Amino acid sequence: MLVVITVPQGAALSIGAVLGTGVIALPALAAQTAGPASLIAWAALVALSVPLAATFAALGARYPDAGGVATYARTAFGRRAAAVVGWSFYFAVPVGAPAAALFGGAYVAAALGGGTRTALLTAAGLMLAVTVGNLGGVRVSGRLQLGLAALLIALLLTATLTALPHARAANLHPFAPHGWWAIGPAAAVLVWGFAGWEAVTSLAADFRRPRRDLPRATGIALVVVAVLYLAIAAASVLVLGPSMSDAPLAELLAVGTGGRVRPIAAAAALLLTLGTMNAYYAGAAKLGAALGRDGALPAWFARGAAPGAVPRRSLLVVALLGAVSLVVVAATGTGTRALVLLTSGCFVLVYLVGSAAAVRLLPRGTWARRCAVVAFASAVALLVVTGWYVLGTAVIAAGALLSEKYFGRAVEPVPARLS
Repeated sequence: MLVVITVPQGAALSIGAVLGTGVIALPALAAQTAGPASLIAWAALVALSVPLAATFAALGARYPDAGGVATYARTAFGRRAAAVVGWSFYFAVPVGAPAAALFGGAYVAAALGGGTRTALLTAAGLMLAVTVGNLGGVRVSGRLQLGLAALLIALLLTATLTALPHARAANLHPFAPHGWWAIGPAAAVLVWGFAGWEAVTSLAADFRRPRRDLPRATGIALVVVAVLYLAIAAASVLVLGPSMSDAPLAELLAVGTGGRVRPIAAAAALLLTLGTMNAYYAGAAKLGAALGRDGALPAWFARGAAPGAVPRRSLLVVALLGAVSLVVVAATGTGTRALVLLTSGCFVLVYLVGSAAAVRLLPRGTWARRCAVVAFASAVALLVVTGWYVLGTAVIAAGALLSEKYFGRAVEPVPARLS
């Protein structure tokens, strides 16, 4: 087998997928909702990430295949379920990519000026950069992600450690200014920042020993994400207090280093955005090739589904659809909020079906299956939080079922890897 992803690279891909652009603004949004009590919501989401991450790591280790969650759904529930969950992930990425890119673009516009034009040009540049990076395959994108993750971790640790000496215990009072019930809405706001544990499962077959290496990479990523998120959230509350702006990371860096806020914020936003988009483009491209191989998409997509191969056709479709989404946003003035919620609706279905498949496939009595049960219950709760935006997923599901009807064909199930 051609080895293309190491444990550090796999961990970096997961860190980029999960940490994402949420760290730019989520501490402020959560604090506005629940005050210092939002720290409880952060801790709860970190705790819920453990069973979710463990579930997808166990599935990827046991069924290493480019289809990722779609493969698990097919093995557990059949071809139609695989088509629906595969389409939900694959077509969610081009919808969410412009939103993620525009988060970074807005910070660059604030630093350089130019308003919407600068934000859109930056977003286009980010989307082009991750496309070119992934054309070289996951060996190249994995190395790129490792470098981005190292820079990102250094930046976030710098922001936290240099700002904490300015912490004031008085900023914790009152602890729950909007009541204890506000912790629930704060947790709902934070869901966007904890999505992504499924993204690397489509690359599981590209590890040397998926059964050993994927759980290790996921474990490393889980620890890093938990520490960084909790550190940034705590520093934001303790240092900035109720007066924090919508860009708390930039404020922390400015307080701790005394540097200029806007350039620092722009650099942080670009690193976060590149890491997130790189991980999702890599995973989606591999998944699209697997969907073509399995008949959920036309066979033209299938090239690049094998371990170590580069799914360039699938990647270019993701890039093209992402570009179309960005053009639509630019032409209509659509905000990023709608794109974020539509994307979240798709991922909720991915989590729901993926965790249900894990309950069915993982051996009874194991910790992995117990984690899957908890993850399934969490996905049901996320479905309720998503609301009517999940209807967008219903449209994608209908397209998946029609495609499977016309292109679907019998596919041998992926055997579980026991060693």
